[in-house]
Amino acid sequence: MVNGFYVQDANQLIRKRNLQYVLVALFIVVNIFIWSAVAHADRRGLLTVAFLDVGQGDAIYIEAPNGNQMLIDGGPSSGALLRAIGQVMPFWDRSLDVVLATHPDQDHVGGFPALLESMNIENVVTTENTATTGAYRAFEDGVFEEGAHCVLARAGERIILDDGVVLEVLFPNKNAKGWDTNTSSIVARLSYGSTSFLLTGDSPQSIEQYLINKESGKINADVLKLAHHGSKTASSKLFLSAVDPEYAVISVGKDNKYGHPNKEVLDLLADFKISTLSTIDRGTILFETDGGNLYLR
Repeated sequence: MVNGFYVQDANQLIRKRNLQYVLVALFIVVNIFIWSAVAHADRRGLLTVAFLDVGQGDAIYIEAPNGNQMLIDGGPSSGALLRAIGQVMPFWDRSLDVVLATHPDQDHVGGFPALLESMNIENVVTTENTATTGAYRAFEDGVFEEGAHCVLARAGERIILDDGVVLEVLFPNKNAKGWDTNTSSIVARLSYGSTSFLLTGDSPQSIEQYLINKESGKINADVLKLAHHGSKTASSKLFLSAVDPEYAVISVGKDNKYGHPNKEVLDLLADFKISTLSTIDRGTILFETDGGNLYLR
């Protein structure tokens, strides 16, 4: 019968389409599995540290050899952060193990609200120092809505990202509530084997002097993230000498109104023969290390 033919043909088409959908779904799953396997294989025991190009602000992405991920600071805006982090994270990865806000200024937390909305964030590290700005209130609201586990940073605390990959907090040493926001910045040292990164937020020279006096054995590092975007308020001669880095990284926006990085600081880095890398010149600055060798990508 003609009607029977059409019914039979329609059923065949439905079966074909269902098979196609199954194959497409299987293809997607297999591809995700392959990309996941490739991503894990590509690490080859490497720690990745990327100083993201977010304009006039800070954002540092860290991925341990085992795949654990951390983001230190979120740049000045959601657009800048999401664009930059999309360059270093797989498109299908929608989670971060740890987010750390060094201090509450907008150029360090402005991008976090959108990140908290679009990704699963398990842990958030801050200090007691807060701000009344809209950017910081949005960050606090985002953390509350996310339901992330919150930790207040203290000197001596350690975040273990992988076997041998440790982020140790060097400052603050006490409750930072009510402090100047820059002074309250979390300073931390990331180490893996014999390689290390000193990450300083916007800490001024007074905190650098404290670190020299109290933590002199822990501030030497291969890579120094210059405090306050290369401002002359930081990066003293004594501090650069104590850290003795191979590389100095400046996270900064082009033609910014503050005049960062400061020429005196750049001259001092040149005097010390420290290789200086700026997000203005290079965009995102990416390092990899196997715990012994340090590679600038």
